[in-house]
Amino acid sequence: MSKRTIADIKQELNMLHDPNSPLLTELSADPRKGVQNALKQWQRREERYQKAVAAFHQRFKFENYYWEHGCRYVAGMDEVGRGPLAGPVVTCAVILDSTFDLIGVTDSKQLTRHERENLYLQIINEAVEVSIAVNSSQKIDQLNIYAATQDAMMTSIRQLHHQPEHLIVDAVPLPDLDIPQTTLIKGDQKSISVAAASIVAKEYRDHLMRDYDRVYPGYDFAENMGYGTKKHLAGLRRLGATPIHRRSFNPVTEYLK
Repeated sequence: MSKRTIADIKQELNMLHDPNSPLLTELSADPRKGVQNALKQWQRREERYQKAVAAFHQRFKFENYYWEHGCRYVAGMDEVGRGPLAGPVVTCAVILDSTFDLIGVTDSKQLTRHERENLYLQIINEAVEVSIAVNSSQKIDQLNIYAATQDAMMTSIRQLHHQPEHLIVDAVPLPDLDIPQTTLIKGDQKSISVAAASIVAKEYRDHLMRDYDRVYPGYDFAENMGYGTKKHLAGLRRLGATPIHRRSFNPVTEYLK
């Protein structure tokens, strides 16, 4: 044991998730302070990991129920962009199966930008199917934001090749779809497929808004994603409204030219 460096031991512990591993017994007998500190760090990290695993499995509760009751395809639905003053509303439908194993998938608002970016590509790769729909600011002004969100959600579902037998929807019911639905408040915290949909929708919309920031500089779209921050409102006062601003939203109406 003494020939192994503390750095080597830390590297081994980083790969370990077995609380019954003989390595832990060996390390507990190692008198070096650095080893004992590394062991304590592993124990704290492992506690967080096991809590994350338990929460991950809990978020499968609704999907498991419908799979067990004969639904082969269950789609989770979420939207991003109902509140901003500019840019589209983006919706996403995600179909997963029981092999899905991305433990980090949870409410997109609880993740960092880096975490969302990494999970976005992994979700696309692991999901049975992903469908994204976008309704522009013009569509939002035409229909109103709630109806435009519902419209985009229904488009997301209709685009799916694997037509779902049940929908799990975050907060917005879709009465025009003849598919059984479960509507959840804070569904991205309760359903794994809704959480996956929230991450994909947010990443997709964030990338759109960063592109718009290059087309319409001066509003800080790359950082505020169209929400009414101080810099965004300052840009509106100085430059007026852009084509992607929602003309039916206050205070955009004050800055129309």
